[in-house]
Amino acid sequence: MTTAPSPSPAPDSAPADRGAVPAATSGRREFPFERRHFDFIAHMLYQLAGIALAPHKIEMVYSRLARRLRDLRLSDFDSYCALLESEEGANEVGFLVNALTTNLTSFFRESHHFDFLAKTAVPEMRTRHAGESSHPRLRIWSAGCSSGQEPYTIAMVLASSFGPELRRWDAKILATDIDTHMVDTARRGVYPADLANSIPAPLRDRFTRRQREGSEPMVAMEEELRRLITFKPLNLLEHWPMKGPFDAIFCRNVLIYFDRVGRTQVIGNFARMLEPGGYLFLGHSESLYGVSDRFRQTGPTIYRRL
Repeated sequence: MTTAPSPSPAPDSAPADRGAVPAATSGRREFPFERRHFDFIAHMLYQLAGIALAPHKIEMVYSRLARRLRDLRLSDFDSYCALLESEEGANEVGFLVNALTTNLTSFFRESHHFDFLAKTAVPEMRTRHAGESSHPRLRIWSAGCSSGQEPYTIAMVLASSFGPELRRWDAKILATDIDTHMVDTARRGVYPADLANSIPAPLRDRFTRRQREGSEPMVAMEEELRRLITFKPLNLLEHWPMKGPFDAIFCRNVLIYFDRVGRTQVIGNFARMLEPGGYLFLGHSESLYGVSDRFRQTGPTIYRRL
C-alpha cells in the first residue's frame, strides 16, 4: 500500500452534524475513541480507497482497529493516528484499509449472473473471437475479488462451457482487490469445506479436491482453475496498470462504498476497458442510473457497453 494521495473532497455522505457520533468513554471501551479519531480515520480511508464511512460505522471501526492497537501494543487511538501520519507508519495504512474493508462473498453468489455468463455471454464471446487466430483471446476481470470465490466461480463456468476446446484459447481471468490479505487468501485457493456447499455438485466434484488442515476439512481449487486466474492487489481509484480490453467485468458490491465522484470515475474506466458489447456485472443493490450513459441494461444488474 502506498502512502496517502493528495487530499480529496470530503465524502458526499459525511454528516454536517458533528455531534451525530457520540464520544466514547474509557468506562465503556478498552481504548477511548472520540469523534476526532473517527473523523481522522474516515478521512484517511477516503483518501486511500475512496470509501466513505458513514457515522453509524463507528462501532465497526472501533472493534476492528482495537484489535490492531492490541497487536501493536499501543495504549490509545492518539498513538495510532500519530503512527498513521508518520513515515514509520507507511505500511500501517495497508493494514488500516484491510481492517476496514468488508469482504463478503461466496461461490455462485447471485447465481443469475453466472447463468447469464454461461448461456448468453460466453457463447457470444466464442462466436466473436473464434476466427481471430489459432489461439483466440478472452479476458474477464473480477474487480473486488475478495477471498476469491467469484473468480473461481467464473473459471468453473468457462471451463465447463468450453470443455476441452478451452485449451486452444488464450483465456485469462484477472482478479484484483484492495485488501492484500484477501488477495493472498484467494491466490491460495483453499477454503473451509462447508463454503463449497453452494457449488453445484457436478462442478464441485470436478473442480475441487478435499483435504484437511489439522482437524479441519477443507476444499482446494483444482489446478485447471488456478491456471486461468491471475491475482493482484489493486486500488480502483489509483492507476490501473492493465490495458484490456476485457470481454466482461464483474464489480459486485464494491461501488456502494464509493461516493458519486468515485463511482463515476470507476464506471468511466470500466467503459474504457471493456470491448464494445462487453458486459458489466454489478451487485444486487447497485445501479448505473445517473452514473453513466455508456451502458444499456440487459438483465438484473447486468449492463452491456454501447
